[in-house]
Amino acid sequence: MNNLKKGILFASLFSSLFFIGCSNDDEEDLVGNWIKKSAFDGPARSSATSFVIGDYAYITTGYTGDVYLKDLWAYNSNGDYWEQKADFTGIGRSAASSFELNGKGYVGLGYDGTNKLKDFFQYDPVANSWSQKTDFGGTARYSAVGFQVGGKAFFGTGYDGNYLKDFYQYDDNANTWTLVSGFSGNKRRNATVFVINDKAYLGTGVNNGINQEDFWEFDPSTDVWTRKRDIDQDDDDDYSYNDDYAITRSNASSFTMSGLGYIVGGEGLKTVWEYNPTTDLWEERTAMEGAARTDAVGFSINNRGFYMLGRTGTTYFDDAWEFKPQEEQNDDDN
Repeated sequence: MNNLKKGILFASLFSSLFFIGCSNDDEEDLVGNWIKKSAFDGPARSSATSFVIGDYAYITTGYTGDVYLKDLWAYNSNGDYWEQKADFTGIGRSAASSFELNGKGYVGLGYDGTNKLKDFFQYDPVANSWSQKTDFGGTARYSAVGFQVGGKAFFGTGYDGNYLKDFYQYDDNANTWTLVSGFSGNKRRNATVFVINDKAYLGTGVNNGINQEDFWEFDPSTDVWTRKRDIDQDDDDDYSYNDDYAITRSNASSFTMSGLGYIVGGEGLKTVWEYNPTTDLWEERTAMEGAARTDAVGFSINNRGFYMLGRTGTTYFDDAWEFKPQEEQNDDDN
């Protein structure tokens, strides 16, 4: 081989190694660290639901692969330990929805293995007791979203035999539900919602086997839904703009910290994406360090983000994790 050919070959090999190195460096440069917390004291499960009151997160219902559950557990975020509380008084179920409103927790909807449900219950953490409230105003369903923003609480979307996009607001003083209009997004189940600065952000989920690309902001002061940029990788419409995004998924979890939203995991995934509402931009963060999972639980307590439970296939998890978005990943701290 002459010197010219040797030089070209060497340059090509060097260039290939350079770009491979850059690609690997980019992957290693993702920011964020996952810290393992005290394992959940109850049975491992998926499709549980949660609400947060003060320093405590409450987790209830879910499915073990054999049993639909109704136990209630409180996580003390300051002490990193679990306490069992009074059992949920409805029938055991999975894929229920929940929210916190005025210092009380509310749980309803779901699936008991045979029936789709629409009953609705309030939990009082001071009395450690449950009371049944007016049934949900829409159809019996599961895999809906529940959230409270700006003092207004809602259930919406889900699956009742058809994919849904309706929303109902709950008035705890009157103990009534009201159908609210204005959401023009796609039908879906297994979406996720996070709240930042008194606005709710809804995205992901699935409709007829297709992961949904639209992403929405809800302002409770005006009751207006505003479409934000899509979360897919397609750049052939007015809402999409970045070929690097891979956020679409179903059965994901979410939480918020420091004015930013985080979507974690989902069907077959362990990736993490951070949303900035000021710029309407997403940035990938360090992937979940535990096993990939679906139907997990995510929540925020005092500006700290947690992610736990869920399943992969027929394997159910009871591990719990906290995400530190500003720390470098450390593989040796768990």
